[in-house]
Amino acid sequence: MKITQLKKHKDQEWTYLGEKQDLTNPLVLVFGNRFMLESPSICEEIKDLFPDGHLVFGSTSGDITGESVDDDSVTITAVEFEKSKFQIKTSNVLTSDLDSYKTGKELIEQFPLEGLKFVFVVSEGSLINGSELAKGMSSATTENLLITGGLCGDAARFEKTVASYNENPRTGEIVAIGFYGDTIEATFSIHGGWTPFGPERVVTKSESNVLYELDNQPALDLYKKYLGEKSKDLPAAALLYPLNVQSTDGEESIVRTILNINEEENAMILAGDIEENDKVQLMMTNIDNIANASERAAKQALELRKTKPELAILVSCIGRKLVLDQRVEEEVEEVIEVIGEDTAVCGFYSYGEIAPFHGYISCQLHNQTMAITLISE
Repeated sequence: MKITQLKKHKDQEWTYLGEKQDLTNPLVLVFGNRFMLESPSICEEIKDLFPDGHLVFGSTSGDITGESVDDDSVTITAVEFEKSKFQIKTSNVLTSDLDSYKTGKELIEQFPLEGLKFVFVVSEGSLINGSELAKGMSSATTENLLITGGLCGDAARFEKTVASYNENPRTGEIVAIGFYGDTIEATFSIHGGWTPFGPERVVTKSESNVLYELDNQPALDLYKKYLGEKSKDLPAAALLYPLNVQSTDGEESIVRTILNINEEENAMILAGDIEENDKVQLMMTNIDNIANASERAAKQALELRKTKPELAILVSCIGRKLVLDQRVEEEVEEVIEVIGEDTAVCGFYSYGEIAPFHGYISCQLHNQTMAITLISE
């Protein structure tokens, strides 16, 4: 595996991060600021750098490298696979009437299953129902297929996200990269570092990803009561106080970010589905807990590996970034300490992380986690 990285800040030229390498037929991951990715020349610019490259674009709430986390930049991570192969498939949720389950299922069904070891997904993040997307993707295969990835971001604006394959990024697009070959090895882990507090309440009215009532009381009223003075900063303040959701049939609890509020209906719009009879608690965290969770995720991702990772793709949540603020690079540094400085690092801050629970195979939508995927061949 040969890897080279470049970065471009707003109104500046592309610069190499480390050594420049000549690559053949590379996978080119392009993560960065949504406005910069909407430049009409962006695809052409990167095609000039990698004429035979396979370009995968995704807007972010911050792009990650081993050197920094940046908001007003675009990062390129180009990878030449020397022993294995990859295929790239796309779908668009707008063309399937916003049916996220169907979109995810049909996306994975495009891949020939023979020899398929692992799929990484870069999904649009503003129109998709992430939990339905994950369910659809998982339903498409009965094999033990690992699927990880994330929902694109748009800083803390939540206006729109863009993604694409070999064309200028656009809304609604979902890109999946399937990796093939006996030598490819991919491992993963996730950790959050958030702590539940306050009473546990039962969801008594919900529809899809909209939460209306807890314990037969208006959900938004209860949420504002616990936030106190901070409630005046909603919906932005909700990123700092997500919900811990324990489903009636699930063994694991899932963290759900509150993306928006509906004052008229006294409801909260979550990043993924929430079912009636689920149990809910408020959550909080601090900088040390977030950094420690990233370290634990890195250690778990290393545990079952046979070979040393060559590439680490980190997908972390916009809510974590807001908590970390000026110390945002600390959680990336914790990961690098564990995996080693000679492992290339890329990734992005997201509107949702896609990965199985540790020890499971079926992918899920997560919020407020650090999801680490380690790859080698």
